[in-house]
Amino acid sequence: MGKATINSKIFACTQSAALAKEIAKHYGAPVGNVLFSRYSDGEFQPSFEESIRGSRIFIIGSTNPSSENLMEMLLMLDAAKRASARHITAVIPYFGWARQDRKDKPRVPIGAKLIAKLLEAAGATRIITMDLHADQIQGFFEKPVDHLFASSLFLPYLKSLNIDKLTIASPDMGGSKRAYAYSKFLESDVVICYKERKKANIISSMEVIGEVKGKNVVLVDDMVDTAGTLTKAADLMMERGAISVRAVCTHPLLSGEAFERIEASSLKELIITDSIPLRKKSEKIKVLSCAQLFAEVMYNVHHNESISGKFVM
Repeated sequence: MGKATINSKIFACTQSAALAKEIAKHYGAPVGNVLFSRYSDGEFQPSFEESIRGSRIFIIGSTNPSSENLMEMLLMLDAAKRASARHITAVIPYFGWARQDRKDKPRVPIGAKLIAKLLEAAGATRIITMDLHADQIQGFFEKPVDHLFASSLFLPYLKSLNIDKLTIASPDMGGSKRAYAYSKFLESDVVICYKERKKANIISSMEVIGEVKGKNVVLVDDMVDTAGTLTKAADLMMERGAISVRAVCTHPLLSGEAFERIEASSLKELIITDSIPLRKKSEKIKVLSCAQLFAEVMYNVHHNESISGKFVM
């Protein structure tokens, strides 16, 4: 008998179905069939409707709240493990719960570490994700983590705009490393916003460190949630004499009144990826697809080829 070859198969969690379809198209394989059975109380059970024994499978799904998205991923990983898949890769465009990456006050969980342990316990043998909220989350895993950068999508787009008098800005101190990386590539100045919060999603004060007068500013962040920080920063930049303000944010959580804030703000454009499906469209929002990036990395992983080129900021 000859040596068996390992097949690769792609499956999708329900909320990432559209993105998974685009990834599969670039990858050159169909999305596999998964049946979700639901009970009247909300409990659900995924079932792979084809054999995956001995295969390398990719399960695509972002884990942003509600927790149902995470549960889908965990149950599908467990099902794949029990169906004797050889390699099980969790492809998580947006790694949810990542803001809980440390104890910032007494008696709170480190949620990101818990999620990492759950994914591994469920059966993931590899993780592919993009723009983690904190780089150190990679260290929470005992399995390989491929941490991709959406800058490989954003930087060519920003270059194509030929923005004169460009300045890169970070909406908070935590994003300064990302802002400096963008500014180095685009050969621009950098400014930083310093903010203080009363509590989560509520800002008490904000100041700009650096000069924005007469500049076209691009704010860079890993996610946009309520858009409170982003829109406040944009309005502050315009008050300080900026010509225009754009924002680049990888993950569009856009919860609460985010869309209304963006429409009413000084932002000229919000550039995002499709790591999370948009609830509704806006003329101010430009979506760049991450499907090809993930497809190329998945292909290289399956064929044991280098993916280091995808990590370049």
